[in-house]
Amino acid sequence: MSTAFYPIGTPGMPWGEQEKAQWLASITVKRSYHKEVVEKIHALADKFDVIQYGALSYDETRFPLLALKSKNWDEHKPKVLVTGGVHGYETSGVQGAIKFAQTRACEYEHDFNLLIAPCISPWGYEVINRWNPNAVDPNRSFVENSPAEESAGLMSLVALYGKDFLIHIDLHETTDSDEGEFRPALAARDGKEYEPDIVPDGFYLVGDSENPQEGFQKAMIDSVRKVTHIAPPDSNGNIIGAPVEQEGVINYPVKKLGLCAGVTDSEYCTTTEVYPDSPKVTDDECNDAQVAAVTAGLDYVLAQLKQ
Repeated sequence: MSTAFYPIGTPGMPWGEQEKAQWLASITVKRSYHKEVVEKIHALADKFDVIQYGALSYDETRFPLLALKSKNWDEHKPKVLVTGGVHGYETSGVQGAIKFAQTRACEYEHDFNLLIAPCISPWGYEVINRWNPNAVDPNRSFVENSPAEESAGLMSLVALYGKDFLIHIDLHETTDSDEGEFRPALAARDGKEYEPDIVPDGFYLVGDSENPQEGFQKAMIDSVRKVTHIAPPDSNGNIIGAPVEQEGVINYPVKKLGLCAGVTDSEYCTTTEVYPDSPKVTDDECNDAQVAAVTAGLDYVLAQLKQ
């Protein structure tokens, strides 16, 4: 059992409003959502319809919620949702979604309707944090009466098009800061003991334990291994505490946990997890791994549809 102490709060006691305010006061802006995300999205207006589906109340002008939608939307085509930046600090989730839109999405618009939401948590992107300003994790908040407006915003967007998406790929990262900052902060916030874990060294996927879709997951792993290495299991055969079901794949009950991957009723859904802190990869390779996962997933489903 760890005796590590997070510098905010009292061990064993959940945070109250004072501790949350102290945590928020410690957060600083580190990069620009407008420059790194908004400008790139608007630059794609010739290829997609740019949709503003809301704005964060923390600063509505600074944090518009933006998505890209196929111009040739056709209700007879299967629908695909690609999301990134549910955890704003996970950079390649955001930039990978944008890169897919920039470079590969056009190849799939004949067969699919595409809806791409590159950065669900703009405040988290700017401050490089997992939570929103209320110390709430948006990726546990895709539930009725969501406590996170970031999650509620995406849920409202999805509702406009119906939950019957065929595919949903949610782009994430697992970083060294998960163990260095975010999991200790979570334990402190909830008044629990911090139990250290191992950060997986490589790319992996989180499928839906209620509908795992082994072939879909394998196709993505096989594609990504050409770009970056796949995370091995730990000594217990687990990745982040969950048993490895096949190489580089674990499963969670995505709807039960309120994860973004459960926001639709898609037959094929997964969460990607890139490892950007490896000395073996560059930022571009992390973005490319996200694109490789998306395209491989779409290629796999397209092949199934044509059988």
